[in-house]
Amino acid sequence: MIKLTRIDGTEFYLNPDLFEVLEASHDTHITLTNGHRYVCQESPDTIIERIAEFRRKSIGAIRRSA
Repeated sequence: MIKLTRIDGTEFYLNPDLFEVLEASHDTHITLTNGHRYVCQESPDTIIERIAEFRRKSIGAIRRSA
């Protein structure tokens, strides 16, 4: 899960495995594979960095347990 910030400043977490579309306008809009949409303050570049870090941590945990 990655931490994101809503427009009103509240934080929430999303599973990046469910991301289908990441759109940049004034805010960033995320559409999930189930059709749910979210709007957040972070830029697409920041979200992509967080997804990469999430995946690095996940792969590292798998390698350590193997």
